Amino acid sequence: MVQPMTVARPMPDLSQLSAFLAAEPAALRPLEAWNPPDCGMMDLTIKADGTWIHAGSAITRPPLVKLFASILWHEEGRYFLKTPVEKIGITVEDLPFIAVEMQISRQNGQDQLIFRTNVDDVISAGEDHPLHFTPQADGQMRPALHVRRNLYARLSRPLYYDLVELGQTRALSGTDWFGVSSGTHFFPMIEADKLELA
Repeated sequence: MVQPMTVARPMPDLSQLSAFLAAEPAALRPLEAWNPPDCGMMDLTIKADGTWIHAGSAITRPPLVKLFASILWHEEGRYFLKTPVEKIGITVEDLPFIAVEMQISRQNGQDQLIFRTNVDDVISAGEDHPLHFTPQADGQMRPALHVRRNLYARLSRPLYYDLVELGQTRALSGTDWFGVSSGTHFFPMIEADKLELA
């Protein structure tokens, strides 16, 4: 029996993705509702420093990076650019975004930590956007902020030091923790009795 020939779909390039993004306003991109097929990998890497590299060259136009960031999707440990008709894998060296600026806003008598990422997302740390602190072998913490859709931003080193300066100790389930507050939420970094050793 002769099997039908399968015709491979051509891999979309960045110009095709740009055209799609230009034609559909950001507010109308319900990525959660799209279920396109996996169309393989694209030669696109988000470096640990936040630089987007395509085919060996940095994408230097911030508006273009922001457009691609708006369709970034994280699923089962892999990263994709996702449209209604295709899901294209990309490489992310660390986390896709970097938090580069922090402001403290006084709201209802409490300090709210507000961050800006390298693609100009403005995120207010709290229940929907928690801060996470992962211990490293050298005793340091690697902080990350939830941005959206299971996507996180790595905090720059200066911002991490700023958070440490804002730190306080609170009891959680009978254990004293050193951490940072944003609004009504407290994000523990390290057990207080281990702070001197970190």
